[in-house]
Amino acid sequence: MSDSSGNSVNKRKKVLLYNPKAVFFDMPLALLAIGSALDPERYDVIIVDGRLTDDPIAEFKKHLDEAVCFGVSVITGAPISDALEVSEQIKKAKPDLPVIWGGWHTSLFPLQVLKDKLFVDITVQGQGEVTFKELVEHINQDIPLDMVNGIAFRKDGVPYKNPPRPMTDMNEFGRVNYDLIDVEAYFSKKKKRQFDYISSVGCFFRCSFCADPFVFQRKFSAISAEKMGEELAYYHSKYKFTDLNFQDETFFTYEKRIKGLALELIKRDLKISWAATMRADQGHRLSEEVWLLCKKSGLRRLLIGVESGSQEMMDWMNKDVKLTQVFHCADKCKALDISVIFPFIVGFPGESDKSVSDTVRVVKKLRSQSKKFETPIFYFKPYPGSAITQEVVDNGYQLPETTDDWSRFDYIGSSGPWVSDEKEAFFENLKFYLKMAYNDKNRITGLPMRALGKWRIKNDRFKFNFEKKIYDRFKRQSLS
Repeated sequence: MSDSSGNSVNKRKKVLLYNPKAVFFDMPLALLAIGSALDPERYDVIIVDGRLTDDPIAEFKKHLDEAVCFGVSVITGAPISDALEVSEQIKKAKPDLPVIWGGWHTSLFPLQVLKDKLFVDITVQGQGEVTFKELVEHINQDIPLDMVNGIAFRKDGVPYKNPPRPMTDMNEFGRVNYDLIDVEAYFSKKKKRQFDYISSVGCFFRCSFCADPFVFQRKFSAISAEKMGEELAYYHSKYKFTDLNFQDETFFTYEKRIKGLALELIKRDLKISWAATMRADQGHRLSEEVWLLCKKSGLRRLLIGVESGSQEMMDWMNKDVKLTQVFHCADKCKALDISVIFPFIVGFPGESDKSVSDTVRVVKKLRSQSKKFETPIFYFKPYPGSAITQEVVDNGYQLPETTDDWSRFDYIGSSGPWVSDEKEAFFENLKFYLKMAYNDKNRITGLPMRALGKWRIKNDRFKFNFEKKIYDRFKRQSLS
């Protein structure tokens, strides 16, 4: 190709990236990260989100002739179905185009997808920015993939995994280019101008129900407070967001960094609210000064995982957190008028009735402490890569064996095999009445109904639950 003066012009190759359908509308930060790592002078990154686009395949077909590869970010569970369908259609449309899967699922199962699905050519494990950049270069220049660490591919027709890639310091990466997506479309779907941002990767801790220690080997890297301040000021000026959602696993790992961030937000006068994750032990160690600075800088909500109201169970799952630390954080947040989500899990293998009762007691106590506290309750499901999952597998539990099976695995809705029907009914009632008693936005919760809900919770009186039956019937009718 030449310009009017006869000089050669190199046309940019296209890199196609897909975010599968899901029930939430967080911005596709993983795709933004790997797309931004590519040289914009050489590659035109096209991100399509199945949650925003009715016909993603038609959208991709516009670009197939110039494409160097097609990549998908995949989490374990229902989004796999959409990832499979779209990947297969792309492969049929252009058989020689490399199809690459990355994300949590391929970090946990680097070879299984390659064994199950011939239309997936390469999988990426762990932190993807450097790996994907190197991978795209190898594909574009038709260089063998043997030396690309952090991937799995077919070698002589057989799935093969290269050595892992060491974690890269987050400060080495350039600014993420959010112009690769329609930021306003995500604001619209969220129904608020909430900007998603990730400032760290990995986790130092060893919780045995979590896959993070398996994927990142208990390593952690975070963007400095100064760099965050500069980047967030830039994004705020460009996108005019009013709320910031940090998507970090363990945001409050270093107090000095959090203090620096709070001071940056205050100094730059961004006038935003923000939300993040916190471990209870981190909150317990956090100084009064930093708590106050966080509040002043706009902290509106924390997510503090409790998991169990039994200290014995918390110790069993290697959480390294004390219940006293949880209540310390609750007291701090109530005093500072900060909202908190305290997630719990019930139905662990071998969990005693006393442990379950302890959890119910702590749930009730925290939920009643502030109208800004939430206590969602989930049922344990064996997430691949976690120590507890390995234990239950060793004891005979059968995990899904194929990629298709994993696409049908429900992590959120139904209970696991360690929860009896009676126990599940109790917790479904408890969850309903917690919402009825404390959620001011619930349409069925006038003052008398909230009072009734609190009475039922206090006394565990869930029989003759006419309110729940009416609500369930109304909900079914509204969905039909």
